[in-house]
Amino acid sequence: MDFIDDKIAERLGGRNFGKSTTVYKFVRIKQAKQEARASKPFLPLIDMGVGEPDRPADPRLVAVLAEEAGKPENRWYSDNGIGEFQDAAAGYMDRVYGVKNLTRANIIHGIGSKPILAMLPLCLVNPGEIALTTFPGYPVTATYTRYLGGDTYHLPLLPENQFYPDFSAIPAPVLKKAKLLYINYPNNPTGQVATREFYQSVVRFARQNNIFVISDAAYAALTFDGYQPLSFLAVDGAMDVGVEVHSLSKAFNMTGWRLAFVAGHPRIIQAYGTVKDNTDSGQFRAIQKAGIYALQHPELTAANCERYSRRHNLLVAALRELGFAAHKPRGSFYCYVPAPKGTRSGLVFENAEAAAEYLIKEALISTVPWDDAGAYLRFSVTFEADGDEAEKRVIAAVRERLGRLELVF
Repeated sequence: MDFIDDKIAERLGGRNFGKSTTVYKFVRIKQAKQEARASKPFLPLIDMGVGEPDRPADPRLVAVLAEEAGKPENRWYSDNGIGEFQDAAAGYMDRVYGVKNLTRANIIHGIGSKPILAMLPLCLVNPGEIALTTFPGYPVTATYTRYLGGDTYHLPLLPENQFYPDFSAIPAPVLKKAKLLYINYPNNPTGQVATREFYQSVVRFARQNNIFVISDAAYAALTFDGYQPLSFLAVDGAMDVGVEVHSLSKAFNMTGWRLAFVAGHPRIIQAYGTVKDNTDSGQFRAIQKAGIYALQHPELTAANCERYSRRHNLLVAALRELGFAAHKPRGSFYCYVPAPKGTRSGLVFENAEAAAEYLIKEALISTVPWDDAGAYLRFSVTFEADGDEAEKRVIAAVRERLGRLELVF
C-alpha cells in the first residue's frame, strides 16, 4: 500500500489521499436523509435540495434521439462536434440572446458544461496564476486551477452588493497574478440575475486588468417576471475578453444527456478544442442531433420557466409567513434565504449546515446549506409534484412542517 500511496499526485493529497476524516456537507445531508427516513418512515421526504429539472426532456427531443440513434452514419466519433450543432448554437444565441455573427470558429460543444469548465483552465492557467471565482459557487474551474499549480481568490457574493462581486476589494497583488474571472448568472445558489450594467462592468474590469472571463450561463434561459435572458456576449467588448458556457441540461431538461457548448473568442475556442481533442472523442452524434432540435425550438424552455415561476411564488409566500427573509428571484430554480438561527425552545444553530440537518431530521425537508458568505439555505423548486394542485399540496406541507419547528431568525 505504501508503494501505491507514493504514486498518487500531490494535487489529490499524495500519501494522504482518501485519509481525511472530514465529512462534506453533501455526504452529511445524504446521511441525514437516510436517518430521517428511518426514524419517520410514514412521513415522505420533501426534497428541495435537488439542483436538477424535475421533468424529463420533451417527447419530441426523445423521438429525435431515438430516430438518429439507429442511423449508421451517427456511429462515428464526433470529436469536436458536428458542424450542424455549431450552426444551431449560433442561431440559438442570436434568437434568444441577440448575439449575432457567431460562426463555427466561435463555438464548440462539450459533453456537458462541467467538462468545459474543467478544460478551460487548461487553456489559460499557468502555475502561480490566480483564478478569481465568485463564492459561493460551482467549484470546478477553481478546482482545476489548483490542480494546475495555480491558486484561487474568492469573491464573496453578499446581499449588500446585491450578490455581485466587488472588484474594488481585490488586493493589488492578487490582481497582478489574476489570469481569469469565473462568473455565473443567473447565479447558483443566490438566484441573482445579471444586468447589462453589471456585464459592462465585468468587461471594463477584464480590460483594465488583462483578465479573461468565463461566464457560466447554465441557467441563463430560465427567467421570469419580465426579465429577458441576457448573455454576457451580448455586451460590447465581451467577445474580446471572454467565453460563455451554455448547457442544455437546465433549459431543455437534458441533464443526463450531457450536452453543452462554449461560445466566444475564437482563439480561446481553438485552444479549448485542442485540449478537448486530447481529452474526449465528442458526444454521441445522435444526442447532438436532438440538441439541434432543442436549440431550434427555444419555446420548449417556456414551460419550465412558467412552472418554476409559479412554484417560486408559492414557496416565497410560505417562507415569508414563517419568518424567512425570502425574495423571489428572476432567474434559476433556486431560492436563497438566510438560515434560521435556532428555535423558540432555545436550540441554537451554529451555522446553516446545522440548520439544514435539523430541517431534515425534524421535518423531513431537505435543503442545501451554504456557509461560505454568511449562513444561507438554498431551496430548489424542482421538487417532485405533478400539476398545480400537487405543487400547492407540497408547499402547504412545507409550511405546516416548518411551522411546527418554531424557528427564530
